[in-house]
Amino acid sequence: MQGGDTELERRYVVVDIDERVAAILARYPGPSFRARFGDYRPAPNLRIGIGDDVRVTVWEAASGGLFSSPAIDRFGTGSRSALIPDQTITQDGTIGVPYAGRIPVVGRTPAEVEQLVLQNLAGKAIEPQALVAVTRSLSNSVTVTGEVTNGARVPLSPRGDRVMDVIGTVGGVRGAVAETFVRLTRGNSTATVPMETILSNPKENVFLRPGDILTLVREPQTFTTFGAIGANTVVPFNKISITLEEAIARAGGLQDLRSDPDGIFLLRFEPPSIVRELVPSRDIDKREKLIPVVYRLSLRDTKNYFVARTFAMRDKDVLYVANATAVELQKFLTVVSTALTPATTVATSAATSAAYLR
Repeated sequence: MQGGDTELERRYVVVDIDERVAAILARYPGPSFRARFGDYRPAPNLRIGIGDDVRVTVWEAASGGLFSSPAIDRFGTGSRSALIPDQTITQDGTIGVPYAGRIPVVGRTPAEVEQLVLQNLAGKAIEPQALVAVTRSLSNSVTVTGEVTNGARVPLSPRGDRVMDVIGTVGGVRGAVAETFVRLTRGNSTATVPMETILSNPKENVFLRPGDILTLVREPQTFTTFGAIGANTVVPFNKISITLEEAIARAGGLQDLRSDPDGIFLLRFEPPSIVRELVPSRDIDKREKLIPVVYRLSLRDTKNYFVARTFAMRDKDVLYVANATAVELQKFLTVVSTALTPATTVATSAATSAAYLR
């Protein structure tokens, strides 16, 4: 942190971009399904739940029993099985099987229910055998909505289904992959990851669990440019990530007659964990959730061109290029001070940064 001990400078920090700073930020790669949910195994055995439809078929070893018909002639054997129509599991969590009574099924696998049916038919049917099948599974499904071709509730298969399996089942994403984010909600936890991250890193393509909600969101990433740069505008990423070097080039580069190579500033909000590493001497109030940071880059030093190539931009970053370092820095910090007052724009930027860093 540089400059005097003023009230303005106590509200934010100024950090010179160098190899150390770039290395610190590189250790914070952004949101991750793997880091948030931590379980990458296939889904466990699916169990019957309320709302599922269950079908039961019972066989007997000989004709003339409870579930078999007698032989009507000497050439026929008669039917030895009975199909019990589909039953929807209601709040009592049971199904009815003739001569076996009500069978509790919620929380059990089909194989476990088969054993209960046989136990209840023992001594009543002729060496019975039973088959239990779930014909419609609502309790073992995930909900997919948002920017997909066909939003739907998708039943999970016993082998387990990953994020991209389910997205493919509903027809895939409608928009550009580079602008699409996948939001996974499981219980009280939610994480949002760029779709390109899932495609490029198989470890992020985690297995889903019953009750998960997948929401595909189209969020074009942009940064804003001001000052002595080719264009003062909002610039789209047009891909999942870009570097500071690419951002300067996309904005038209520095203006030869106006730009000060020492005066390149990047404004964003950072969590206290990052600020502690960047500026160990900075006192952090426990109430601070996000801290405004002004990153400063000098392109007079050739090595900083390589540093800029490793410095990743984030959505809603603000890039400012000054005319004269001393004068423009003071002007810029005054603007920052004004911007830090409670306003909708600041709240929006803070919320965006918080969502990215979840």
